[in-house]
Amino acid sequence: MTMHKILALWAVPRSTSTAFEWMMRQRGDLDCLHEPFGEAWYQGEDPLWHRFQPGDVTTPGLTLDSVWLDIQQRAKRGPVFLKDFPHYINHMWDAEFLSHFTHAFLIRDPAKTITSMYKQWPDFAEGEVGFPEQRALFDLLTALNGTPPPVIDSDDLLEDPHGMTRAFCDAVGIPFIQEALTWEPGGDPSALSWWDGGSFHGNLAKSTGLAPQTRTHIDIADAPDRVKQVHRRMKPHYDHLYRHRLTH
Repeated sequence: MTMHKILALWAVPRSTSTAFEWMMRQRGDLDCLHEPFGEAWYQGEDPLWHRFQPGDVTTPGLTLDSVWLDIQQRAKRGPVFLKDFPHYINHMWDAEFLSHFTHAFLIRDPAKTITSMYKQWPDFAEGEVGFPEQRALFDLLTALNGTPPPVIDSDDLLEDPHGMTRAFCDAVGIPFIQEALTWEPGGDPSALSWWDGGSFHGNLAKSTGLAPQTRTHIDIADAPDRVKQVHRRMKPHYDHLYRHRLTH
């Protein structure tokens, strides 16, 4: 049986990707998945995250391979959209696996993502930040396909949700549905997440859509030394993808 489109948005943590996913869910024409590979990476029967300790939650039978099988089964029934992070599956990248997806990337200034991660998890591991793997996947796909996959920057998206979402839809070959940019408040994004996202998705649950926001700047001059060090290591990867971002 032929598989329908599997549209993958490859992001990094704290990049407004769940808000983008929430917008995609409003469309009604895609089976939307929230970080399915991440669930296995963090909570599968053989977790791969750096801070795992015996006694942490695991799910017997849940593996990266079982997640991929489920995605393929869903794609046989209809088109699929998933939001996930490349560092969960960097050991799975090969031309055959990657050929099943329509790829797109969501990037965000690491000054914003890393300070947000530090606020949520002061002990975050650098391997959870995701920028090197995001760049590596972008470069691999560019080499395999001869052309770079589409990239959206979070600040551009929040400044002009209508224009950037239209540009995204055009780039990945799906219709632009303006009505998906607004929704009724009171939804529960955490109900669709395997992660306990209450503290992460509170603002999204109260929101009424992707409305234009004034661009902000985060100064990390007063951040802890560790945060500044990670930022210095991540920013070149972000800058690399930023040069390829969609504009309109």
